[in-house]
Order: sequence, then structure tokens, then C-alpha cells
Amino acid sequence: MHNCWIEYDHTSDFSLYNLPYGVFRYDGRYGVGVAIGDQVIDMTAVAHIEQFQQELKIPAEVFARPVLNDYIAQGPAKHREVRKYLTRELTDVQSYLRDHQVLLSQSDVEMVLPVRVPNYTDFYSSRDHATNVGKMFRDPENALLPNWLHMPVAYHGRASSIVVSGTDLHRPCGQQMPKDAETPVYGPCRLLDFELEMAFIIGKANELGRPISTADADDHIFGLVLFNDWSARDIQKWEYVPLGPFLGKNWGSSVSPWVVPLDAIEKFRVPGPAQSPEVLPYLKYEGDRHYDISLEVAIQPDDMDETTIVRSNYRHLYWNMAQQLAHHTINGCNMQIGDMLASGTISGPTESSFGSMLELSWAGKKDVELVGGQKRKFIHDGDRVIMRAFAQNNDCRVGFGEVRTKILPSHKTKS
Repeated sequence: MHNCWIEYDHTSDFSLYNLPYGVFRYDGRYGVGVAIGDQVIDMTAVAHIEQFQQELKIPAEVFARPVLNDYIAQGPAKHREVRKYLTRELTDVQSYLRDHQVLLSQSDVEMVLPVRVPNYTDFYSSRDHATNVGKMFRDPENALLPNWLHMPVAYHGRASSIVVSGTDLHRPCGQQMPKDAETPVYGPCRLLDFELEMAFIIGKANELGRPISTADADDHIFGLVLFNDWSARDIQKWEYVPLGPFLGKNWGSSVSPWVVPLDAIEKFRVPGPAQSPEVLPYLKYEGDRHYDISLEVAIQPDDMDETTIVRSNYRHLYWNMAQQLAHHTINGCNMQIGDMLASGTISGPTESSFGSMLELSWAGKKDVELVGGQKRKFIHDGDRVIMRAFAQNNDCRVGFGEVRTKILPSHKTKS
């Protein structure tokens, strides 16, 4: 790929290969932006350039919204045209963009939640994670539940409490059943945990009653974000039988502000794991549908340096996005633009690649050591949890930025 006339460091997440979308607030207005290096291309300004209007024919007001949904609704063909246009103009020293004020510094803008999320689904698609949980709480010899190898298990989560990176969250309160107790108690969560995940955003709706096949799945996916699905483990443990997660999960999920288009990670496709037993026909797929994306998690207590405690990879998932979407809609469920479908905790085969404190501490039996001598079994008040993700192939780097969240003390109310 030709050099970009906007200079950026070669280690930047936001290279010319990437061009992720986000929504920023600047000088009292919202705008759709595209990241390049440490700059933001103000697409509202770009959309008013006559050349852009003639070539793309996208209404300028689409780029002045506080969410990406209206732009996403323009459809995959338009998204590819915009990507092609920006790539061409950013590598042309005579570009029309150089004659217009279309660049803002990322340090000068406030990034907001990039999409309006109508619905949120959380999958449970890492075999290593599901096996670890099964070993801890069920049968070490038969860790996986009988349905796990036959379908991508999931539950419907709470969309309203999804927040953008940089939004602090309060420790949740709820009912817990202490060990050896006869009645539950109420109070702040004691076993607060992160879950290292990624999520994809629906870019094309389907009609009620019409499933999406694995072959057509990519056409319905706008892009991906890095996702932290916070968990209150003690609240979750007491409530989840028989209907699954509720208050242990719905108090907050954190996402990266930049949505990386599926086209940006095309060259990072890799084969998935062999699936045995053989899956049902609607879950079969062709080609490489997994992605080689490096994932990291760090903890930073107040007034301390951060410690990287997890290094994992998106390729460790057993069930891929195409299978997740096909299963979600096989009964005719209608997806909506902006729907967010998270992967579930992404854990690898080694302890250093486990994607949650539950696994790293093995349900509180081990300490996770931080720089400066501090130790953790679960997340403390004042801790910042920082997640990062990037794909790298020689000189091509496509990153997701980071998800950074600080945990504040609980708003405890009377029981």
C-alpha cells in the first residue's frame, strides 16, 4: 500500500490499513470520524466536499449524528466505496482532503459510544474458558455441558448499560450466598471480574422469520469492537440457576470507541479448530472464518504502574462469528442495525491466556501478582482494567485501541 501523506508512527493501531469508524464530540457538536494515526478525519467536513458528494452521494447529515447507525444503514456497498475513497485520497499528495480542514487531533475530541445498541447478546464461545469454568464448578472429567459442542451457547444481555471506554463504573450491589450460610446477604460485590471479549456490530438487518446463513454472515457484519463484559461473580453464582445471568452482568459492559471494519482484518483470517462432533448443517461454513488478533489485559491500581496479566488471541474461539450469527437467527430472529454480539470470554490453552480473574485466580485460590508487590484475586476499587487488541502482519498493523475502565466504590443502598 502506498504511503499516507498523514504521518504516523508505524506502531500506531490506526494505520492506513485500518480506517476504523467512531463518533466524537468536538466544539459542541457530534460527528462521525475515521481514525488515522493520532488524527481523526472529520467525515462531516469530508461529506461537504463537492468531490465526495459527486462520487459517493451520501447525505452529509448522516455524518453529523451522535451514533453511527444512520451511516451503517447506507449498506455494505457504500461502506466499501467510502473506504476506497479515503484510501485513495490519503495516498494522493494532491488529494482534495489536503485543501480542506478535515483533520482533528484525537487528543482534542471526546469519543462517545459509537452505536445505538438496540439489542445485545453475549456468547460463550471459548472452549478453554468453558472447560475451565466447568472444571471449577462442575465435573473436572466432564467439564462441558452436553449442548456446548453442538451450538454456540448465548444469553440476551442488557444493551442500556454498555458504555464507552473511559467511563468509570461503580461496584455493583446485590444478593450473595456466603459459603456455609443458610440465608442470602445483601451488599457490594466481593468477587468483581472482567471478561476479555470482542463483539461484532450488525450492519445489515434481516427480516423476521428469515435466518442468516454462515455464507451470508459477513455481509451482515459492519465491524468489531473490543469488549469488556464485567461480571459480579458472587451475585451471578447465587442468581443464575435456573435462568442464567441477570444482576451479575447487567450493571455494565465497556467497549472501545473505534469500530474496525471487517474489511480491515481480511488479511488476518486463519483456520478455526476442528469441530467434533460434526456440527449440524446450518452451522457448517467454508473458508477461514477465524481471525488472528492479539489481545491483552492490564490492571493499574491508583498511583501505580500497570501490569499486563493476560495475553490471548481471538483465534482461540471455538465458534466463529458466522456460526454465532447463523445460530442466533436460525429460528427467524430479526437482527437490527447496531445490535452488538459479544464473543464471550476469550481464553487460550495456557494460564497466561486466561481471559478472566476467575480463571487466573482459579476461583480465588491463587494470587495474581502486580508490579509494586500488590496482589489480586479479583478487582479492587480504584483499579483500572485496560484491554488492548491488534492484528499484526509484517508492516501491516490493525488495532482496536483500548478499553479503559476504573472501578469506583459501590452506591450501597439499604437491603
